[in-house]
Amino acid sequence: MTVRTPSRHPRTCSLLLAVFLLLLSVQVGEAAAEYDPYKVLGVSRSASQAEVKRAYKTLAREWHPDKNKDPKAEDMFIKISKSYEILSNEERRSNFDRYGQMDENQPFGQSQHHGFRGFHNSFYFDESFFHFPRSRDFADSKYLLHHAQFNSDVLPDSHKRPYLIKVTSEWCFACIHIEPVWKETVQQLEPLGVGIGVVDMGYERRLANQLGVHRVPSIIGLLNGRVTLFHQAVVREHLQQFIEDLLPHRLVEKITDNNYLAFLDSWQVENKPSVLLFDQVPIVPLLYKLTAFAFRDYVRFGFVDQGDPQNTRILQQFNINTYAPTMLLFKEDTEKPVDIIQARGMKRQIMDEFVSNNKFLQVPRLVNQQLFDELCPVKQFHRRRKYCVLLITGEDQAFLPSNKAFLDFATANSKEVLRFAYVYQRQQQPLCQALLHSQVSLTPQVVILERRSQAGKVMYRSVNGGWNGSEEDKYRLHEHLELLQKDPAYLSSDATLPELNNEMAPIFIIRWVNAACDYILQIYDDLLYSNWREMMPILSLIFSALFILFGTVIIQAFSEPGENKPQKPKPKEQSQTEDDASSRTSTSSRPPKKDFVEVTELTDITYTSNLVRLRPGHINVVLVLTNASKNALLRKFAKEVFSFSGTQTLHFSFLNADKHRHWMPSLFHSASDATDGLSDEDDESSDYTGHVLALNGHKRYFCLFRPVFTGDDPNSSSSETSFCDRRKSRSRSRSSSHSRSRSSSSEDGSRPKRASSRATSIEVHHKLDKLGLWMERLMEGTLPRLHVPVWPSLDETANTCSMES
Repeated sequence: MTVRTPSRHPRTCSLLLAVFLLLLSVQVGEAAAEYDPYKVLGVSRSASQAEVKRAYKTLAREWHPDKNKDPKAEDMFIKISKSYEILSNEERRSNFDRYGQMDENQPFGQSQHHGFRGFHNSFYFDESFFHFPRSRDFADSKYLLHHAQFNSDVLPDSHKRPYLIKVTSEWCFACIHIEPVWKETVQQLEPLGVGIGVVDMGYERRLANQLGVHRVPSIIGLLNGRVTLFHQAVVREHLQQFIEDLLPHRLVEKITDNNYLAFLDSWQVENKPSVLLFDQVPIVPLLYKLTAFAFRDYVRFGFVDQGDPQNTRILQQFNINTYAPTMLLFKEDTEKPVDIIQARGMKRQIMDEFVSNNKFLQVPRLVNQQLFDELCPVKQFHRRRKYCVLLITGEDQAFLPSNKAFLDFATANSKEVLRFAYVYQRQQQPLCQALLHSQVSLTPQVVILERRSQAGKVMYRSVNGGWNGSEEDKYRLHEHLELLQKDPAYLSSDATLPELNNEMAPIFIIRWVNAACDYILQIYDDLLYSNWREMMPILSLIFSALFILFGTVIIQAFSEPGENKPQKPKPKEQSQTEDDASSRTSTSSRPPKKDFVEVTELTDITYTSNLVRLRPGHINVVLVLTNASKNALLRKFAKEVFSFSGTQTLHFSFLNADKHRHWMPSLFHSASDATDGLSDEDDESSDYTGHVLALNGHKRYFCLFRPVFTGDDPNSSSSETSFCDRRKSRSRSRSSSHSRSRSSSSEDGSRPKRASSRATSIEVHHKLDKLGLWMERLMEGTLPRLHVPVWPSLDETANTCSMES
């Protein structure tokens, strides 16, 4: 009889599974507890944003890989940056506090632990749980870029060298295929000076969006802050050519026997030394192009192909060894180089050191503020004093001998503490005026200065006697320099120098054309490779402009012909429109039309706003009329002031003398008391029809136009002058003879009254014939002004009490 023992395999499997899940939960909990952004930054959960930022800056400075040589510094710096990105964002910080969520794209409530992760809605274990090796085996962590690091370090550095950046992510199988080519390309380009970067799209999605990359793998080039996508097959030769295409095309000039003299002689115009590279290859090496790009602001670069038969003369003149690459550096002397290197394997470090030691001419010209800051740095310590010996001269042929003598003196007396330079007085007038005390010097002058602050403060001393280049001038300058080295207090004068003009800056049209070309090339590149995601804003703008353009054309095509042609109203209808507008009791807010002059009546309602509280700089031109002369004077007034109606500081009004008959006498009485220059005829006159006043309510003054009476003699001075002009005449007469002034004033006052009593309707219409000339003098500011202590009120009772008092 066989007894079957019950199997315990299912129970054993269940027990093992439970133990496994328990270990998994413990591992997950430890992993989650290990990566706590609060603990990484050392702040509490109630810490403010300022405290988080302060802690991040402190830890970032401490653990930055460039400053901390600890092997764990790089990983710690990544953790610090990631923690700061979580806690600096309020939404991500709230999600982490509630769910432990650290990825902004992860659904709420699902923790992103290192032990497991969702992928295509399936559950699987990450390689970190089983300690699998990561996919980036080629030390990608060395080149990893973060958003803050990219904007603070890489973007500014892209103006000195190009960057090749790879955008990848974890579990990107296509990224694995390009890894060997990427590794080989980096090993080739990095020693040449090309910057390398890697962006993990899973962790740096914001940086990927800034770069305009939305898929992986992607390779981009960065130069001068501009991003260019690589679209060809990932081959080492294509990537190298991609970097060369990013560089400007005119970096290195091809030199032959026909143009090498012109190239070397251009140092005076370009204000830069010249470097010639001699090599056996027919094309310019990439290493030389990268060096030329890094020092393009300081040195001009030329390349000579030693195998070209057109270069025999230049090879013989400088005795070039054809078996190794040779670099010659020239300054002011174009026949003899100041420095030379020759090596079979040119290294980037050797070339950079060679060029950086000779960035400036022996006596460079100050053409911008950046060059001045580098040649004459601000004094930091007593032992690091730098004195700048500056020659202020001209650019004409007559100054060439003295400039050449200054160059010879600088070559013979070159020292570490002395920097020689010159400046053209016409190009840098503010700087020269500050050093020469605003005096225009006809002869060259030498000034020794030392910069004390970035704000422009300098201590300086001028060399007496000027500079003509004679032996006596050289001896005098040498004596000043000897005294300066013995006693730094020898520089007794101080000044604050303005910023130098940038003489080398391109004009606006050239900058605009360059920007337009770059923009067109960018659009062409995006259209060629169908980068529609980035092109949508541009396409939307183009289609919007086309829609507006064609919409306007369609509307004009279907509109009636009469609507587009402005109809010129008849003079009678225009006068009626102006008359209706002038009778309004409130100022309209709409702008004046082309054939319309808006005239407001001064009433108790509009008086305060149109005069008393008139804005500073604004003038109200007021016409005085009566009920009988209203229509005729308003038409004439609108005709005379029409050309001035577009001025925003002028307002036009009219005052009805029948309604406010006491206002004009009160105004003249106030002006007479203030200036003591008005005659009695101005106070006693009862007919003010046709008078025009320019009232400045803010400064309390006015100018008066007296009407022209056609019934009198046209040659009479009283018929052609304004009230202010006649006041000048009476003042001059009174200074010579007081009695003669009073008789003249009474005669002038009698004529208008007689003319007014004889005036017909036609004469009333012609009272404003000279108003246009008077308005021109008003706009020029040549009319005399009568000041009043206070503007009289339109209320008759108030004016009467004021006159009696």
